[in-house]
Amino acid sequence: MPLIRRALVLVIPVLCLAAPAVAQDATPDTKQPVIVTRGQANVKRAPDQAWVMIAAEARAANSADAQRGAADAMTAVNAALSRAGLPGDAIRTTGYTLQPDMEYVNGRGRVKGYIARNQVEVRVDDLKKLGGVIDAVGASGATSMSGLRFDIKDRATVERDALRLAVQDAMARARAIATGAGATLGAIVRIDEQGESAPPGIYAMRMTASAAGAPETPINPGELEIRASVTLTVGIK
Repeated sequence: MPLIRRALVLVIPVLCLAAPAVAQDATPDTKQPVIVTRGQANVKRAPDQAWVMIAAEARAANSADAQRGAADAMTAVNAALSRAGLPGDAIRTTGYTLQPDMEYVNGRGRVKGYIARNQVEVRVDDLKKLGGVIDAVGASGATSMSGLRFDIKDRATVERDALRLAVQDAMARARAIATGAGATLGAIVRIDEQGESAPPGIYAMRMTASAAGAPETPINPGELEIRASVTLTVGIK
């Protein structure tokens, strides 16, 4: 028993001496001078993909006839899209409604019929076909087209390019500040992405239908702008 007590007494001072050394190593250096800058970049690319919302609507005295009319119209729309070369996975139903068609006389409402509406979103991966798709759908019996928007298939790569350029811009700004202050840049302390990537371009659109032999509907997608912004914190010495 006396030997055990001596062993415990010897171990405790060793632990007490080691603890302050560990705590001291973990203490961050809060006195390091730093520069904080913001870098931005705008990358423009021509879009190579488009989406458009297409709806087929039918009205009838009873709900069954309204639904049947909307189904016939959308079947014709789908057939036109298939003839235009769009694959099945490029067409997605986004909404279906059946509602009464109300009429109000002297403040009193009555149901005069029903309206059925079927809506799909169509993706066009070849923009050369977009005008022809719009014309074919308009001639097939669609009652409305809206929400035309453009995007880039490989959007992630373009966003990374914009981020890379934004970091380079932030570094150039930090370097200019350091030079003006007679200092040099040290290690990068932190980089924060601000998340300013622009959404896909959305364009207003009205329903069109080309007559036989008429010119194809012209579509000018222009360019999309992808923006990136970062905040850079870098040490100076």
